[in-house]
Amino acid sequence: MKVLLVFLLCCFLTSCEPAIEDNVRDFQTHFELSDGMETATYVQTIEFYIQLAKEFPEINIHTTGITDSGLPLHVVTFNTDGDFNYNKIGKDNVIILINNGIHPGESDGIDATMLLFRDLATKKIDAPKNTVLVAIPVYNVGGALNRNNRTRVNQNGPKSYGFRGNARNYDLNRDFIKTDTKNAVTFTEIYHLIQPDIFIDNHVSNGADYQYTLTHLFTQHNKLGGELGEFLHMEMMPGLETTLHASDWSITPYVNVFNTVPETGFSQFMDHPRYSTGYVALWNTLGLMVETHMLKPYERRVKGTYALMKGIIDIAENHRDKIKELRAKALTRHRNWTHYPMAWEPDSTKTTTLNFLGYEADTITSEVTGFPRLKYDRNRPYTKEITYLNYFVPTDSVLIPKAYIVTKSWADVMERIMSNGIQFKVLEKDTSLVVESYRISSFKTRTDPYEGHYPHYDTRVNGSEGEMEFEAGDYVIPTDQPGIRYIMETLEPAGVDSFFNWNFFDPILQQKEGFSPYVFEDLATEIVARDTLLSKEFTAKKESDTAFVKNGYAQLQWIYRHSEFYEPAHLQYPVYRLLKDETRKLD
Repeated sequence: MKVLLVFLLCCFLTSCEPAIEDNVRDFQTHFELSDGMETATYVQTIEFYIQLAKEFPEINIHTTGITDSGLPLHVVTFNTDGDFNYNKIGKDNVIILINNGIHPGESDGIDATMLLFRDLATKKIDAPKNTVLVAIPVYNVGGALNRNNRTRVNQNGPKSYGFRGNARNYDLNRDFIKTDTKNAVTFTEIYHLIQPDIFIDNHVSNGADYQYTLTHLFTQHNKLGGELGEFLHMEMMPGLETTLHASDWSITPYVNVFNTVPETGFSQFMDHPRYSTGYVALWNTLGLMVETHMLKPYERRVKGTYALMKGIIDIAENHRDKIKELRAKALTRHRNWTHYPMAWEPDSTKTTTLNFLGYEADTITSEVTGFPRLKYDRNRPYTKEITYLNYFVPTDSVLIPKAYIVTKSWADVMERIMSNGIQFKVLEKDTSLVVESYRISSFKTRTDPYEGHYPHYDTRVNGSEGEMEFEAGDYVIPTDQPGIRYIMETLEPAGVDSFFNWNFFDPILQQKEGFSPYVFEDLATEIVARDTLLSKEFTAKKESDTAFVKNGYAQLQWIYRHSEFYEPAHLQYPVYRLLKDETRKLD
């Protein structure tokens, strides 16, 4: 009997293995058919997933929203249970969202994810029991359709690829807060529908030459914060590194240098909310950018991306309960906060030592320019201990208000807030509230265009508290909600990616009314004469500011701006902070 069972088992296994191999052969990717030299086009990619979905009930593909190209985004889901109701499957399973082709010239993830879904569906590799995979096959559709073989000048394959900019030439990995593009609006819809526990964004990059094919760029763990940040830093990241090393895939943190050598040390990349992993961190998703090394052969980069995603699936399976628990707890952890950090810098007192696999480099004279240039020598590999600055500390913070009030005139701001599922109330009648208001005291502005904007930075405000009248239709946004971090990052002007810094409130920066000096001279004399305190301040400024004392117009303007005639809207930030609980007035 025992012999018979063994015989039957062998027959079963030998009959299954050819079936699996037949399925794999039936669903060859363009990458495989080209011997690892080419990446699939947009049309080939979508058609591949459609055919998989027709054959395998574990795979679903659907379209949603629209992109700047005029074409929709596709979402592909793999679930062993064949259930694709995200509201249901996210309760017990870890959901991993994979984003590919945000920069279509960085196509490794497009091909690797096709291989991964195919191998899971055909059972070439074991399918996860408690993890659901969701992928955006090609996020930047317009860039993928703009195919060429020239713009990735330093990249070692594939033969042709898409372009970095989307159909309107936006870099989509700078658009997750400002959402200038239809792509970003649709991504927001997808993200909040799926509510992923883990997010992977597949990229290719190069700032130096080194031995690694794979580098990882996890969201900064101190910024993510709390137990979730600790899990990311102490368990998820080292767990992935260990898994990959065991499979002969060495990996290191993203090498954050440019035109210099890694052995001098480098810091972790700070992923602000404009970036994909910075955006998802606002919602307590464990974010990871894969950055393969563009100088490595394309086939190896794709296979490395595949191995990394498979490693993340293993982590999700092994830590399902902890991931779900920590993310659930993170929904209310803000109730213990009093202040919110607005700026960060590396902590030089706490560092990590990397055993880094690099190449020696020399500084030689350029044959083109005659100036010194950097030259790596791959015949001289090394392993060196280098300093990695991967701990950050906040350098500035702000008191968290009970709520923000956005006046109803700023519809473009509220559109973005609404699309992110932020809870708010609309005032039903004119209401008087005690609030803190900001005046913009100083800011700097980029002199070169950046993603359709001239963003501000180093923004400073002066705050004052007082009673103000608000109108019916104005919006009250409480901070006690899961989206608190999105609220703070966008509505506090000092935030790196605040709506103010992205130019949404620029009309308040231009003074609309003014004065004619020859008329205002007499009135200025009266103003100074009747206001003793103002007169003293005016005299003190002339005594301390040599440029001011030599500029008659500047003196008149100073008096004008300190008078009752100066327009209150100039530099007045039209978002207000409710510091006290005035719930009764809002009902």
